[in-house]
Amino acid sequence: MDAELQQIIDGIGPRLRTLRRDRGLTLEALAATTGMSVSTLSRLESGNRRPTLDLLIPLARTYRIALDQLVAAPASGDPRVHLKPVRKGHGSILVPLTQYPGRVQVFKQVLAPREPTLVTHDGYEWLYVLAGELRLIIGEQECTLHPGEVAEFDTTEPHWFGPANASAVEILHLFGPRGDQAVIRARPSPAHPAPATTMAPPTPPTPPTP
Repeated sequence: MDAELQQIIDGIGPRLRTLRRDRGLTLEALAATTGMSVSTLSRLESGNRRPTLDLLIPLARTYRIALDQLVAAPASGDPRVHLKPVRKGHGSILVPLTQYPGRVQVFKQVLAPREPTLVTHDGYEWLYVLAGELRLIIGEQECTLHPGEVAEFDTTEPHWFGPANASAVEILHLFGPRGDQAVIRARPSPAHPAPATTMAPPTPPTPPTP
């Protein structure tokens, strides 16, 4: 038996003892629930009885946990994904939110004030303003976006975006590297049904002229 497997087996007994104590159960109460003897349960917890499936399955059912939680310790630690910000020139910060090369990329960006420089490249972009004001220049058109507003455009057009004033602006930035465009699949909300068409009442028939 290799050392790793032995370590896993050796850890089952202490884990069983911890589970039982955490649930406030005695060996006698656990024996009554599982149908196993107190001696068998005691030997399992002390490591003097080899854990087998016919012994572990009733315990997993009693504790209402997955069998693999008895065999291996549950995952612990911080479950959050720790993103790595990338500092760009002029004090801007880029935080990649996706890791899918060749597909639509999603970034969170904090853009510091800088002079506009229009660029062109293949692709398609969406910008959503989280905080601050975003100045967007596309060709000869220019607009200012506020929090909650969105813009989308083809990046083959000369464009630039950045803070609209002396303060930084925070945005979500989606970029389709092959010119991918958004596909909208939406239905009207039940709370906002389409207005009904008002119809005029039918005109009563004109009686025949005698």
